[in-house]
Amino acid sequence: MAGVAGTRMGQGAAGGDGDDSLYPIAVLIDELRNEDVQLRLNSIKKLSTIALALGVERTRTELLPFLTDTIYDEDEVLLALAEQLGNFTGLVGGPDFAHCLLPPLESLATVEETVVRDKAVESLRQISQEHTPVALEAHFVPLVKRLASGDWFTSRTSACGLFSVCYPRASNAVKAEIRQHFRSLCSDDTPMVRRAAASKLGEFAKVLELDSVKSEIVPLFTNLASDEQDSVRLLAVEACVNIAQLLSEDDLEALVMPTLGQAAEDKSWRVRYMVADKFSELQKAVGPKITLNDLIPAFQNLLKDCEAEVRAAAAHKVKELCENLPMEGRETIIMNQILPYIKELVSDTNQHVKSALASVIMGLSTILGKGNTIEHLLPLFLAQLKDECPEVRLNIISNLDCVNEVIGIRQLSQSLLPAIVELAEDAKWRVRLAIIEYMPLLAGQLGVEFFDEKLNSLCMAWLVDHVYAIREAATNGLVKLVQKFGKEWAQNTIVPKVLVMANDPNYLHRMTTLFCINALSEACGQEITTKQMLPVVLKMARDQVANVRFNVAKSLQKIGPVLDTNALQEEVKPVLQKLGQDEDVDVKYFAQEAISVLALA
Repeated sequence: MAGVAGTRMGQGAAGGDGDDSLYPIAVLIDELRNEDVQLRLNSIKKLSTIALALGVERTRTELLPFLTDTIYDEDEVLLALAEQLGNFTGLVGGPDFAHCLLPPLESLATVEETVVRDKAVESLRQISQEHTPVALEAHFVPLVKRLASGDWFTSRTSACGLFSVCYPRASNAVKAEIRQHFRSLCSDDTPMVRRAAASKLGEFAKVLELDSVKSEIVPLFTNLASDEQDSVRLLAVEACVNIAQLLSEDDLEALVMPTLGQAAEDKSWRVRYMVADKFSELQKAVGPKITLNDLIPAFQNLLKDCEAEVRAAAAHKVKELCENLPMEGRETIIMNQILPYIKELVSDTNQHVKSALASVIMGLSTILGKGNTIEHLLPLFLAQLKDECPEVRLNIISNLDCVNEVIGIRQLSQSLLPAIVELAEDAKWRVRLAIIEYMPLLAGQLGVEFFDEKLNSLCMAWLVDHVYAIREAATNGLVKLVQKFGKEWAQNTIVPKVLVMANDPNYLHRMTTLFCINALSEACGQEITTKQMLPVVLKMARDQVANVRFNVAKSLQKIGPVLDTNALQEEVKPVLQKLGQDEDVDVKYFAQEAISVLALA
């Protein structure tokens, strides 16, 4: 059949009547049968061109049967074909002929490769919208039934994704059949099919009549939520969000909440994780009353779950849960029913849990207000600021601004800043390093005046730290601060303090001045570099220590591009020439390299 269709198409397209314009199309059609996968793939991707050239009649009678017969190909070719066919309605003659596209897509929806099946289902869903109600019942619904009762699990899993698109426009008799097929797939022997059905349960529930949701979907949900496979049970939890949105409060309480309660205590941590992960959506779906009666006790259990992944997922949702509580009585609920569990999580043994909590806990200050924040939350923030896990500390420092809004900068400086200063002077250099890296972030949140008053001296102290990594990080930190606060601030606040170090008795500190100038020159611009920094660098060319002198040569090379030609020729060149005749080999080498790079020879 393929050969016949192919030959027929080949001869017709190549134009037995001598029409040369169709010759490229003949080549594309031949490539559809080529042994080379890449050529077949290229031809499939140009399928719309072939169809346009053939016209709607021949596309329907020749191209589609040919494609349907050759669906035993490489997965990537089939994937491209499934994608192309979804946009083919116009090329077969419009909505009246959309059903012609169903046979090849039906075959593609039964192949072994999941990605191909999913793409075929996506295209079928697209095409279903283009069917008239009559055509839908005549062609599309029978296809769904065939897939749903297929021998292979592949076709049955594909069917699960098609029920919701054909149900709304079907007649009542057909609707009953569709529901029956969906029910049987929910209790299929193969876990993969039950998983597919569970993943589409919420979507299907949305298009059903309310009575059917209560009488059919809820029992299916209950069964799937107690399935022997945890992968099915966790998908049922996801469906619960959609189902809950459809039911009244009384129905929810009676029909859904007992099952959801079981899921929150499921023996598999993956199912409990899914409940924690979907908690905010569930909370919005069930409403405030059920949240208080059923969800908060479940949430408390999730916060003290034996699996760290579940605790972390629940901790992530703390702020959203609190925000979505009804305003009336919110503070009391948080203080009595949520905060005690949060306090325990602050000292959790797992760093992911602590980090998840640290990323949201600061947001509680805006909900609880100034008094509660100062009394109850600040001690927790302090504990987290001193946590050994850098991610926890970073998450706290990154969110200081929302606490600042609630309690004000003065209170913040009295309580949290001593802890930051303590970390900045910690005996372990890695702790000091971590705080340096957060400093630009902190400065941005607290503002320039506060920074100058409280933190500037710290940054300067780091420049003379006995560990090189700290001095280097502090130098890079200064550049970020200048970018944040501007050149004028640098000129008045930072540059003078850096330049004073040029006269320090310790040669390592004198070298730090040079490193700072290297880093700051670009951020500060030409004027500050030429007037304030360059004279100091040139003066240091006469230093007693060779290490300082060759770093002067390196610095001049680095800041050279920022300076104007006049300064380079009149001030920099003579100094580099003098260093080029230095008695130290390294000084000579770096001076000559700078002369060559700056083209001063």
